[in-house]
Amino acid sequence: MQRYILSLDAGTTSNRAILFNYSGEIVAVAQQEFEQIYPHSGWVEHNPETIWDTQLQVLKEVLKKAEVLPDQIESIGITNQRETTILWNRETGKPIYNAIVWQDRRTADTCDDLKTHGYEKMVAEKTGLVIDAYFSGTKIKWILDNVQGARKLAAEGKLAFGTVDTWLLWKLSDGKLHVTDASNASRTMIYNIHTLQWDEELLKLLDIPVGILPEVKPSSLVYGTTDPDLLGYGIPIGGIAGDQQAALFGQMCIKPGMVKNTYGTGCFVVMNTGNKPITSKNKLLTTIGWQIGTEVTYALEGSIFMGGAVVQWLRDQLGIISSSSEIEELASQVEDSGGVAFVQGFVGLGAPHWDQYATGTIIGLRRASTKAHIARAALEAIAFSSIEVIETMVDDSGIELNELRVDGGASVDNLLMQIQADSIQTKLVRPKITETTALGVAYLAGLATGFWQNIDEIKNQWQADKVFEPVADTTKIKKVIVDWKRAVERSKHWYGE
Repeated sequence: MQRYILSLDAGTTSNRAILFNYSGEIVAVAQQEFEQIYPHSGWVEHNPETIWDTQLQVLKEVLKKAEVLPDQIESIGITNQRETTILWNRETGKPIYNAIVWQDRRTADTCDDLKTHGYEKMVAEKTGLVIDAYFSGTKIKWILDNVQGARKLAAEGKLAFGTVDTWLLWKLSDGKLHVTDASNASRTMIYNIHTLQWDEELLKLLDIPVGILPEVKPSSLVYGTTDPDLLGYGIPIGGIAGDQQAALFGQMCIKPGMVKNTYGTGCFVVMNTGNKPITSKNKLLTTIGWQIGTEVTYALEGSIFMGGAVVQWLRDQLGIISSSSEIEELASQVEDSGGVAFVQGFVGLGAPHWDQYATGTIIGLRRASTKAHIARAALEAIAFSSIEVIETMVDDSGIELNELRVDGGASVDNLLMQIQADSIQTKLVRPKITETTALGVAYLAGLATGFWQNIDEIKNQWQADKVFEPVADTTKIKKVIVDWKRAVERSKHWYGE
């Protein structure tokens, strides 16, 4: 009987289920978008029940599409939008508030207060992170402080916290498993990446009771099974990894110095740094890539909050394209951006700026500027913001970039990939299977059950689809990048004091 690995890919705007065979090939995919909730400016929420419902629907749909029975699934892997924070009642299984999404900025003032009181160094040393509203810690505190009865439930041992992976695992197991993995824990701002424990000092600082937290386990491990009543059979759940760490593993960036960039809702550049964490001098994040057994692989990461989401904004808010795939054709109508610079600071700026009060900016407009120039400038913004991160990553690690492995929805845009190759003056390699996030956690889940015996067995499956070599005039593109960086400076500190 043919057996498969099932990846549940819980994204920021949609949930997917992807079925992989032993060769790492996609057998079937099911996807469903879900609602984005914006209660106030800078606030972003999801309904946790909707996250679960859509994930369960696509899980069932992918099995039906592939005509695969639940007992043919060797193992399930869960990969997820990270930092997004959910608190629920252990007894009822009901969330006490909407999920506060990683993009949400409501705790910016709390973060500023922590910085004012001099906690940046301590947080960085323990967690590898900067103090920012991006991470889960201050979101947990906000829910505990602002939802009536939350602290009482916590004191009574009735409250549970989880990132989206933990929430889905809880629901899949009918409340039997309250677990996360090291990669997701390392994104909460309350987990010590050196001791591999929830940090008592940080929990006290944010007034978070340890009793609400999940157990932290390796990224490749059989945690338990799905509730047999859910699908008629208890399927092992063998892998969990945050989406960007899963993509690093799926790209087979398994040696120190290997780098990938995922062009999703945001852009996430991640470098494998091996078994020792490298402290960034340039406000990049030191994070856990994955843990297999007792061995931890660390990574450096630069998070760009708006990547492919820029294209969605051009489609939904500006209306200059009717589908995301049209941007490449529109931007190709002009040779350059005509002096237009686009800064995607819609939810502030991430690495290496970490400016919570920056704004989205389009500058350099003239009477002759067209929507094609704006489209081209938007693609340049995605590429140029990635350069900033790559430059600081090379500086931090002392490792020169030989190639950049790319994936994510926007990586199918050949023009964007060429702009990226030209701007970093290094070749880009796009793999045959660009669903590397789902593939990475599939590999982790399969390793846990022996579906694949070891990483060497998996490594041989990775294949390049297309290589982009730099071809542009370096003097010209350097000038465009300089102008874009000037635009970034003008977008900073727009909101706030």
